[in-house]
Amino acid sequence: MKVNLLLKHLLLVCGCLFALIGQAVADPLSDAKRAYSANDYVKAAKLLRKLAENGNALAQGLIGAMYVDGKGVPQNYTEALKWLRLAEKQGDDGAQFYLGGVYLNGQGVPQDNIEAMKHYRLAAEQGNKFAQINVGTMYLNGIGITQDYKEAVKWFQLAAGQGETTAQFKLGSCYEYGRGVPQDYKEAMKWYRLAAEQGDALAQSHLGHMYEIGQGDSQNYKEAVKWYRLAAEQGDAVGQYSLGAMYINGRGVSQDYVLSHMWMNIGIANANSANQQELSKPRDLLEHSMTAQQIAEAQELARKCIANKFKGC
Repeated sequence: MKVNLLLKHLLLVCGCLFALIGQAVADPLSDAKRAYSANDYVKAAKLLRKLAENGNALAQGLIGAMYVDGKGVPQNYTEALKWLRLAEKQGDDGAQFYLGGVYLNGQGVPQDNIEAMKHYRLAAEQGNKFAQINVGTMYLNGIGITQDYKEAVKWFQLAAGQGETTAQFKLGSCYEYGRGVPQDYKEAMKWYRLAAEQGDALAQSHLGHMYEIGQGDSQNYKEAVKWYRLAAEQGDAVGQYSLGAMYINGRGVSQDYVLSHMWMNIGIANANSANQQELSKPRDLLEHSMTAQQIAEAQELARKCIANKFKGC
């Protein structure tokens, strides 16, 4: 479970490959970036390979990453490792980051959390914000290293200071639960808000919860609904289910059993399978206060909402 949580954030990072290189330092590299952004991975790989063969560390790291992902080239971990290691020898933080992922996932090498941590730390110490998040997450969960909340906070603070929303969310969580720092709901809310205002769905649902129960600020159901809805529209199961719960008693919204059932149903469908049975109990209880027609209407609305990707529901 801990590793899966880390992989979730790793996949988010890997989806923004060229975020690892900063500004292009040569025209061919800039051309490769444009090709990649246009989903012309074959052209990007061709341009990068020429640069990589001439010893460009950034290009070596990027072509290695493309071999990991199988974009523009056949997926080939042996080739990926060759190029990533060449780039790492030149101190490229993007290559160090990707090597961390290779070891974390056991891609072409034995799965090794300790080795993953080693490469992530190398990148993190150079200021790579994505690596800083992963180092912090590994300290937080004791993956490849002895669990150390204070170290986790340290790395989250570094990445959060660079505006990284995942780090801001995780830092907020540390303050909410007193992990590595004194428990401080106001400080938790501050970091959740920073991430939420940048569109982080997890932060939005957590901020909504704090407003709902009055932690870190005065209880405010309308604010809670606002943030739950923003999270729900992004497909966040917690936001969806919590928004449905607000409709049951008319907290921050007009009481509406149909909309409550709709959002709770959607949230349950998107929730972890291990939690679905427990989450279904309040919805099933709600059905005792609804007519068969209302239940059918809620189910139809849920289908339409899902088809519209949770917008305008």
